[in-house]
Amino acid sequence: MKFSSLRQCIDILKKQGELVQIQHPVDPNLEMAEITRRVFEVKGPALLFTHIMNSKFPAVSNLFGTWERTLKIFEPQLSSVKTLVDIKSDPGLAAKRPGKIIQALPALLHSLPIKTSNPRVMENKCTLNDLPMIRCWPKDGGAFILLPQVFSMDPGKESILGSNLGMYRIQISGNDYHQGKEIGIHYQLHRGIGNHHKKALENHQPLRVSIFIGGPPAHTLAAVMPLPEDVPEIAFAGALAGRNFKYARKNNYVVSAEADFCITGFIVPGKTKKEGPFGDHLGYYSLEHEYPYLKVESVYHRKDAIFPFTVVGRPPQEDSNLGRLIHEITRSAVSDSIPGVSAVNAVDDAGVHPLLLVKAHERYVPYEKRVPRELLTHASRVLGTGQLSLAKYVLICAHEDNPELNVNDEKSFFIHMLERIDFTSDLHFSTRTTMDTLDYSTQEINQGSKLVIAAAGEKRRSLTIELPQDISLPQDFMHPKIVAPGMVVLKGPCFTTYSKAIIELNRLKKHLAIQTGLSFLPLIVIVDDTVFAAASFSNFLWVTFSRSNPSHDIYGVNEKTRFKHWECDPPLIIDARIKPFHADPLVSDKKVVEKVDALGKKGGPLFGII
Repeated sequence: MKFSSLRQCIDILKKQGELVQIQHPVDPNLEMAEITRRVFEVKGPALLFTHIMNSKFPAVSNLFGTWERTLKIFEPQLSSVKTLVDIKSDPGLAAKRPGKIIQALPALLHSLPIKTSNPRVMENKCTLNDLPMIRCWPKDGGAFILLPQVFSMDPGKESILGSNLGMYRIQISGNDYHQGKEIGIHYQLHRGIGNHHKKALENHQPLRVSIFIGGPPAHTLAAVMPLPEDVPEIAFAGALAGRNFKYARKNNYVVSAEADFCITGFIVPGKTKKEGPFGDHLGYYSLEHEYPYLKVESVYHRKDAIFPFTVVGRPPQEDSNLGRLIHEITRSAVSDSIPGVSAVNAVDDAGVHPLLLVKAHERYVPYEKRVPRELLTHASRVLGTGQLSLAKYVLICAHEDNPELNVNDEKSFFIHMLERIDFTSDLHFSTRTTMDTLDYSTQEINQGSKLVIAAAGEKRRSLTIELPQDISLPQDFMHPKIVAPGMVVLKGPCFTTYSKAIIELNRLKKHLAIQTGLSFLPLIVIVDDTVFAAASFSNFLWVTFSRSNPSHDIYGVNEKTRFKHWECDPPLIIDARIKPFHADPLVSDKKVVEKVDALGKKGGPLFGII
């Protein structure tokens, strides 16, 4: 149905048995997050916490904790929105199939924002300290708003259609912030608010920002949608909600009329403060860095306000379902905006940005034996498209070689690639380039390298699921385990420095070069714990691609550079050991885990759920 508020959505889920009310007193410091993670792991219900220590507001989590519930919340409007996205991506579609216009009409009519003079969100005021101070991981620098919708306008322009609505990390306690008066705002590369902030700085003026929390669930999804720059997120919010986005203006700030909370303030021009650490969606902490901060002017809330939050960490988490929904909505738009690309998968298990799997058409010089040519053109376009440009590893194959190959079946995709890669020609590095802010596989924030692996044509090799009986390894390399056909993890010595790593890996390469049968095992990954890395393909992907920097951590047997192009013989070796400069992985607090365990025992509020 069309939800006009967060509370309406919660009431419906409760009636349908999809939400449980937790009346037991809970601590926003680590405990609420741990409860949410545990309930998510068992595909449990949404959770409404009604008794939160040191806060007068209830909070809800795990709304999107299952794919089925996520669809239930958004599905009524999805078909219309998908069609609208299709038409936006391919304007000629409306002429070819006029019925598409009728199907998209409801979404189109609801996409225009409407100004109102009586916003529910301004019924009451409170202070920042009244909000639930939710801290998710032991080393987090403070409490964070975990589902914020951060609104900003293009400086000097009055039209709300020139606005940006994004989900940027908001720290509301800790560090050097003036408690209750200042909050940190962490926006990453390729974020719309960055353009507005840049213009404000150029004009030597503060940037006014409004932070909406809650409201119709569609508003939350709109804040994370990767939309074209000419499509305002508030228009998409209205289209997906099935009701126009309503707003008001107060003291030169835009206020979302149907939000549960609205914080208004301005980014202090030219100044920064330490923000973080924060347990992030790659499964590691993003560390403390200088970021802009907001001087808070007002905090508004509706009288029945509920504070929504989520918990991020090593995938999958609740945000994985939102990512899957975004993929469903934009599936056709990707192929339309990047002609020749038939499918893309930003791999959730690897942390999204570290690994991108792509299938695209290879049509150049069709009378020659197929080699990756057009694939490299497609890869360049992929890396020049929005947030896809943050990908670290791009594996791209020819659609024609197996039209049925599913990019979302990661293991099958890797097998297909490893059967076809020519290690003398198919690896293409970009070094000293821009990286995802959250990727700590390098020693410089926002800087690192990328690797495009392009493979096309007939199979070059068969892959084995057995280690050669006579395999020999040098000292300090041990415990080889097959993860999947052609893929091996190998325990290496503890990483200390890159200069020592080069010596260690050169010794391994020489050892492998004189052995036979290894062409059937074309990928070896050096790890710290082979039992963990080989326990599941998900573990393998997370360890391999979140802990390696292509330019520094890739080696190969008989490797050499020919006319600036790096090449090797198989096997390719990826050093995915933990380095001293890596951010710490996320680990729950043992005492909090024990406390939540007790809540799941007979008589506890989580009995029968976890």
